[in-house]
Amino acid sequence: MSRMTFEHFVPLNIAILTVNNRRTLQDDTTGNLLNAKVSTVGHVVSERVVIPANKYQIRSVISDWVASDNIQVILISGGTGLTEDDITPEAIEVLFDKQVAGFGELFRQRSLQQIGYSTLQSRALAGLANKTLIVAMPGSPKACDIAWDEIISAQLDARQGPCNFVPQLKASDGVMCPSREKDACN
Repeated sequence: MSRMTFEHFVPLNIAILTVNNRRTLQDDTTGNLLNAKVSTVGHVVSERVVIPANKYQIRSVISDWVASDNIQVILISGGTGLTEDDITPEAIEVLFDKQVAGFGELFRQRSLQQIGYSTLQSRALAGLANKTLIVAMPGSPKACDIAWDEIISAQLDARQGPCNFVPQLKASDGVMCPSREKDACN
């Protein structure tokens, strides 16, 4: 059993989607926060979109990004609660080849310390589709901080051990991600 960590940082191409009926790119606080965090650590924001809570529009944007040769990670903020407009999980789950169940569990555990039992209302989730990591988190800046700082950032760093998501992701712009050994983190 091999463990996959690497000596050098591997910049990834990341798309950011905000699901919100009232926001635009100009006033998208969670999208701006995620954009800054992604760029600060050295990854590249390849695409960024704000769309309303429409299951089919969400699915269309995500499907295009998953099919793209250039996008390796998709970060989604918004639409993961329990209101009528919270339809992000229903929009994206059907696209997953594999669900990353631990993300939602860990996110809710980390959120419990910050917001208490209201974390039960979060349906944060993650999965892999066409070697693209898709992560959906609540639309609040605090939730995006927790998700990025405490979970996602380290798992998108090829130097993180004993394993990380980088070997599971597709190549981008002809540059191969580090080894994709089948048993890298098993």
